[in-house]
Amino acid sequence: MEIGIDSFAAVNLDNSTNIAHTRTQALAELLERMTFADQVGLDVFGIGEHYRKEFLDSAPAMILAAAAARTERIRLTSAVTVLSAADPVRAFQNYATLDLISQGRAEMVVGRGSFTESFPLFGLNLHEYDDLFIEKLGLLLQIRDNEVVDWSGKYRPALNNQAIYPRPLQKQLPIWLGVGGTPGSFIRAGTLGLPLMVAVIGGETHRFRPLIDMYREAGAKAGHPAAQLKVGLHSFGYVAESREQAVADFYPGWERMFTRIGRERGWRPPTRGQFDAQTGFRGAYVVGTPEEVAAKIVRHSEALGGISRFTFQMDVGLPHEKLLQAFELIGKQVKPLVNK
Repeated sequence: MEIGIDSFAAVNLDNSTNIAHTRTQALAELLERMTFADQVGLDVFGIGEHYRKEFLDSAPAMILAAAAARTERIRLTSAVTVLSAADPVRAFQNYATLDLISQGRAEMVVGRGSFTESFPLFGLNLHEYDDLFIEKLGLLLQIRDNEVVDWSGKYRPALNNQAIYPRPLQKQLPIWLGVGGTPGSFIRAGTLGLPLMVAVIGGETHRFRPLIDMYREAGAKAGHPAAQLKVGLHSFGYVAESREQAVADFYPGWERMFTRIGRERGWRPPTRGQFDAQTGFRGAYVVGTPEEVAAKIVRHSEALGGISRFTFQMDVGLPHEKLLQAFELIGKQVKPLVNK
């Protein structure tokens, strides 16, 4: 199983007196962590895409390219590319270029995202959310598979015998479909034969098994080999030397994050009981010692019929040094335990 990290390039501006310096430092530390993740043996690092003040990932390909020049082995991916708000031609060109810079280590996870700021920013109609994504995904896959493209659609000018460059180093740029809990998205990924990245940010992971079964059934019905139908899992997680330390480090930032988002969306403030349920035996979060975290990742995999990738989301305001320590524990202890 591949083990990795997803980051939203978070920056804490709450107590900043020099915002420009704080942002500069946050990106410098993120690149240091990406380099360190490569050194301690993690398999993949993903950068999200948001258009919010607290995240610096609105141009993820640039962050990934900077990391590509500093790393040697780790795979570099979006997490996710908000394809509904992107030009598929430009998105492909960005990641094909990243593939050349990284010498064949680039990937894309494409999805619709969990925030909506990109729609007014780029003059898009939120009510066309799904139609935009379906059309743009089809074009992106056509560009991936063909150097010269003939295509027409509703939301973008037609392409007539148009060559798309550059081409990536890999024979086929890996494109995963990032999904939440919509059944149609799982079926779409299976029908297209795309690997599936499932974001579980709450609840109990085993509840996604029927949706993943639908994905595999759709893929088999479309004639795709089982080995092509890979499943990855993305969830909140953190590792420390003791469970008590892991919870003490992670909970305060998690509580602040969900309180802030809850105000925007009309949710009730999160409670410690909810957090404890998520970090308990059946909950989605993987927070604890290396042994506890490894055992829970394996349970998640068994509950979902086998996963091939797990990525941690730790952006809850943890200090840089704490994140480096967690990365080292994941690379040197969690990953060997999971694969054993």
